[in-house]
Amino acid sequence: MLSSAQTPRLLRSPTTTTTTLKCFHSSPIPTSASTPPPPSQILTTRKSLLSRQTSAVDLAKSFLHRLRRHEPQLSSFLHVSPDETVLKQAEELDNKIKNNEEVGPLAGVLVGVKDNICTYDMPSTAGSRLLENYRPPFDATVVRKLRERGAIVVGKTNLDEFGMGSTTEGSAYQVTANPWDLARVPGGSSGGSASAVSARQCMVALGSDTGGSVRQPASFCGVVGLKPTYGRVSRYGLVAYASSLDVIGCFGSSVADAGILLHTVSGHDKFDATSSKREVPNYASQFVPIDYLESKPLKGLRVGVIRETFEDGVDSEVISTVRDAVSHLEELGCTVSEVSLPSYSLGLPAYYILASSESSSNLSRYDGVRYGNQVFGDELNSLYGDSRAQGFGSEVKMRILMGTYALSAGYYDAYYKRAQQVRTIIRNSFKDALDKNDILISPAAPSVAYKIGEKKNDPLAMYAGDIMTVNVNLAGLPALVLPCGFVEGGSAGLPVGFQMIGAAFDEEKLLKIGHIFEQTLQGYSFVPPLVADEWTC
Repeated sequence: MLSSAQTPRLLRSPTTTTTTLKCFHSSPIPTSASTPPPPSQILTTRKSLLSRQTSAVDLAKSFLHRLRRHEPQLSSFLHVSPDETVLKQAEELDNKIKNNEEVGPLAGVLVGVKDNICTYDMPSTAGSRLLENYRPPFDATVVRKLRERGAIVVGKTNLDEFGMGSTTEGSAYQVTANPWDLARVPGGSSGGSASAVSARQCMVALGSDTGGSVRQPASFCGVVGLKPTYGRVSRYGLVAYASSLDVIGCFGSSVADAGILLHTVSGHDKFDATSSKREVPNYASQFVPIDYLESKPLKGLRVGVIRETFEDGVDSEVISTVRDAVSHLEELGCTVSEVSLPSYSLGLPAYYILASSESSSNLSRYDGVRYGNQVFGDELNSLYGDSRAQGFGSEVKMRILMGTYALSAGYYDAYYKRAQQVRTIIRNSFKDALDKNDILISPAAPSVAYKIGEKKNDPLAMYAGDIMTVNVNLAGLPALVLPCGFVEGGSAGLPVGFQMIGAAFDEEKLLKIGHIFEQTLQGYSFVPPLVADEWTC
């Protein structure tokens, strides 16, 4: 973030350059060469239920047992639906199947929902004391769609307060742990959802992504994280942080699960004027079984590796692991080249100016009168002030102050307007690069998961961790994060994810490439040791 003493520099539109990429190979930590690719839990569940091999009640009991067994260690959930509620819904599904009635495509699928997405039957706190015990009178559009298609919402997952953070340490209620190493963060702000999917406490989960809050936790926890194009998914019922950047995203243990979940929640919504009317493709058609793939299934695909994301500030082990993933794409037939986006480093300060500015406006509604728990005051101003002072956490207060400053008279042109100009430059540079390439590649984060408390008192270091992801939000593009290997750390290594960025509304291509990559990656199991002995799927 620019200090008030700095004179903003003149911004020039950069050119996009392309050179041949030299791939470097590392020595990852494989498990077994015979490790099978991850199956789709959604498709497996549907097949098992319709063939009567198992029941929805038995599945629900199994996941609830695992959830409650590991929740004291992980703290993934802020609220878990009562067992009787979950089992009643599962029993209703079993009865429908028994009577040969039609059931939805997500029948029996247990879903975690980030706690800044409204649910009528559970609290929706956004991780803030200001909304403690708040129960919305409605479901968010995405939750309504899930329920209509047979999914069971098992609980609300933990997050940094109002989505402002990268570790989930900013929650007003609890700190979530990473299933790969309980002493490390799961990432944020959707750390609860990523941790829950990684530890198989639920099958899939919803998160929100304003500057990387789905993708960075996916990398830290070794799961698939999908950020859709801005407008692909309705934001109705999502507690607003920065409205021009917020999107609802998907977590799964496989690309197929993330894609099926996205298909379920996508589409135009009359309650969200920013939702797109574009037709939603059938993403499931891209999930071809490995036995039907050609030897070079991605032949002719053009992949651009963003040079600026492999430079100083990124851990060498992360670079090596992602380079290996790029080499694997080459083996699958991709033509790989290096792409330079000189505007990439400008994204971080521009993002924090814009996001903070929008949050200072959006969070003005939490005054103890319109929304939020009220603190008694002798007069109106003290009621407003005390309600906000006692309700908001320190990170939220800091971002509100930064945003209010950036929007104030005399500073608007120097900060907010200039940040919007940078946003246009970034959007144009991505367009130029994607006109010449089918997808772009970068690490999902500059490091693997770090220790709890390691960066809590160093906000600049924490903000710098968003460098890989914020540009995608500024440009409104879709991105898919996949686990691609491990580096040393914890008891069994720490997962590394890489990010694939596509053109607007081209999630279908990302999912096709991601699925083929995942199905052909040999020797890795992304099931954390915490649950490896009890997980058989």
